[in-house]
Amino acid sequence: MNYFLVGGAVRDALLGLPVKDRDWVVVGADPAAMEKAGFTAVGRDFPVFLHPHTHEEYALARTERKTAPGYHGFAFHASPEVTLEQDLARRDLTINAMAQDAQGKITDPYGGQADLRAGVLRHVSGAFAEDPVRILRLARFAARFPHFTVAPETQALMRQMVASGEVDALVAERVWQELSRGLMEKQPSRMLAVLRDCGALARLAPEVDRLFGVPQTASHHPEVDTGVHLLMVLDQCAQQAAPLTVRFASLCHDLGKGLTPADILPRHIGHEGRGLPLVKQLSERWRVPTDCRELAELVTREHTHVHQSQGFGPEARLRLLDRCDAWRRPERFEQMLWACECDARGRLGLEHKPYPQRLQFQHELRALLTLDLASVSAAALAEGKRGPAIGQAVQAARLAALQALPRLDESSQGV
Repeated sequence: MNYFLVGGAVRDALLGLPVKDRDWVVVGADPAAMEKAGFTAVGRDFPVFLHPHTHEEYALARTERKTAPGYHGFAFHASPEVTLEQDLARRDLTINAMAQDAQGKITDPYGGQADLRAGVLRHVSGAFAEDPVRILRLARFAARFPHFTVAPETQALMRQMVASGEVDALVAERVWQELSRGLMEKQPSRMLAVLRDCGALARLAPEVDRLFGVPQTASHHPEVDTGVHLLMVLDQCAQQAAPLTVRFASLCHDLGKGLTPADILPRHIGHEGRGLPLVKQLSERWRVPTDCRELAELVTREHTHVHQSQGFGPEARLRLLDRCDAWRRPERFEQMLWACECDARGRLGLEHKPYPQRLQFQHELRALLTLDLASVSAAALAEGKRGPAIGQAVQAARLAALQALPRLDESSQGV
């Protein structure tokens, strides 16, 4: 039997990128031969084995055929007679359909190296159309390699797949797996752009798709188009290396603008409230993790208040901290501020504008979290106060501290 390094490891090495995960294909073997060589079987759907020393995955060369709609509708055939070229033919993109032997020789039957040099994402064969997950994967690769373009014939094929309903058969867990990874790539806006261009975004996230073409007030949004603004916000998240929770919240923060009544455009009064049911709807459809959903709801509800907060007095600032449960969830509050900064900077010509709101709230929350509220509560008890009255005493102490706390000056905020 022969072993070949395949897929992303070969691609990334040719691009001069760090190789993180290595996958192998074995030609000329069957499960018995693998187990005899010391490999451990782990594959559930098709024969995959762990190397006895490196624990890397080795899969038997296989072919596949479509048997039903969707991601799971495949039958696999693995045998010693399956060739390396046959195995590579079932892969999604030419840049992922290369193999390398132990001597470093590259097997590239479908032009992957040429497409790497040209910066093209191109499907290997018509079999691409049999698996709708490949649309998501291609969009994710577009976000990872933003200088790559999608081959026209691949774009046309993806549109056909959407029109045929293949995308509708995707399971929620796999959609979230691919889209969440795409949100964490170098330029997540490219993922949305590719999905929108083939029509998949309208099927997977109509709440997001309808933002494109919706106008905003130019004085606040020089880019005007709400969808364009969203793309810029997501790329701000990437530039600031924000975590997935912040990126998903940023994806959702303006969903309510897609439902703004035409008679009040380009203003979007009340879009925060209109957006909250949409965040819940999208999160349930994709089965989004709780931490991502909760932050998205918080940012949707409060981002405009944070933007306006430099004009707030101590009482209004304290109410915002209360609404956000900043005392018990300071890390989540910080992530909300992070998303708000990305929102503020995701605007044409304002990408580097200072955002003092974030630093001011960080400064205030740090100070208020150091208050000795146990002593405040004890004093209230000693005065005979009970229940809500103790809570009022705590709030009074926080307000007094906030009133006494000087505002950060412009130099400390980087203005």
